[in-house]
Amino acid sequence: MLNNIGLPGILLIAIVVLVLFGRGKISNLMGEVGKGITSFKKGINEGQKELEEETATADEIKDVTPEAAEKNKA
Repeated sequence: MLNNIGLPGILLIAIVVLVLFGRGKISNLMGEVGKGITSFKKGINEGQKELEEETATADEIKDVTPEAAEKNKA
């Protein structure tokens, strides 16, 4: 059904949305969408940094089991 929408259909929908909501509401909405995308990207980057830090510290963790402690004493 939506395969044949084309450029004229998209333009008509855009004009109807602009008339119904007005320029101010649409610009506010797009601003909020932009803030949401920015926040999402920031969260993804922070998550990746945390994973990299955990991986780096996991490599440095020492074995403290009793068998390892006895081997280190000898």
